[in-house]
Amino acid sequence: MHQPLIPLKTARRSRRGWKAAGIAFSIAIAVIAFIVLAHALKHIDLGRVHDAIWLTDRWRIALAAALVAASYGSLTLYDLLALHAIGRADVPYRIAALASFTSYPIAHGLGAVLPISTAIRYRIYSSHGLGAAEVAKICFLTGLTFWLGNLTAFGLSMLWEPDAIGLIDHLSDRLNQLLAAALLVAIAGYLGWTWSHARRVGHRLWSVKLPAGRTVLLQIGIGIVDLGCAALALYVLIPTGLHVEIPRVVVVFIAATLLGFLSHAPGGIGVFDATVLVGLDTDSKEPLVAALILFRLFYHLTPFTLALVMFGVREGWQSLRWRKSV
Repeated sequence: MHQPLIPLKTARRSRRGWKAAGIAFSIAIAVIAFIVLAHALKHIDLGRVHDAIWLTDRWRIALAAALVAASYGSLTLYDLLALHAIGRADVPYRIAALASFTSYPIAHGLGAVLPISTAIRYRIYSSHGLGAAEVAKICFLTGLTFWLGNLTAFGLSMLWEPDAIGLIDHLSDRLNQLLAAALLVAIAGYLGWTWSHARRVGHRLWSVKLPAGRTVLLQIGIGIVDLGCAALALYVLIPTGLHVEIPRVVVVFIAATLLGFLSHAPGGIGVFDATVLVGLDTDSKEPLVAALILFRLFYHLTPFTLALVMFGVREGWQSLRWRKSV
């Protein structure tokens, strides 16, 4: 009678084991990053950092702000594409944009991307007739767009600039290029697998139809534009005197973003910064630290604050409407 419970208990133990391993991995990334960051900042002159911030050209600041805006604008297409993929093209773009812009900065800023972004999306989309299963599918598909775009850009950048990532993973240029080629082959394989047939993952209510054919290319393109604009925002804030080239900034930026994401640290704090400082490896650290501070102001702090305000106003308005209707 109780025999069938054994596989269930085994599966639960296995899930707990994977979860514990994931937590340990995230903590390990964060601890290593903070040790590296402490070492990199050991001899930093804060006065020079302050001066570098105030001496940053105004046109660089304006261009970086515009690129960050473009990055977050392309981010709204993640949700719009996911809504079309699940057959909910009737949801207006403004709602998709609100769900995207509020969920990402808040979730990433608090360091719990999946639960917080899912909860925020559910609060917004549920008032437009979407259920929990549909919101879960949107989260899955937006995550798929993120990873397809990021990993494609990472593979291409690592092929072009393998020594930049070598400063982070301590592997040879040849091995990094082979890993990049393998990554791109895997993405090409996924593209071929989904090109002409409708593929599904999951089962029953939680079954998700994967985008196919040209839509996958669109996912990759949107992800690359989002990432490219963000990486360029950091690039334009770095003084030309440091002689840092765009491909190096892109590959290091992607690695820093992915490691920050895997660490689950709020805003990738420590992890993102340590990766950038190590990967760009400039003799003069103060201007680079100044560029990082300005970038964090534009890309993390400002969107996080705006998203909190927008979501708070939206929730307050919804609560007021509900009280009036009672």
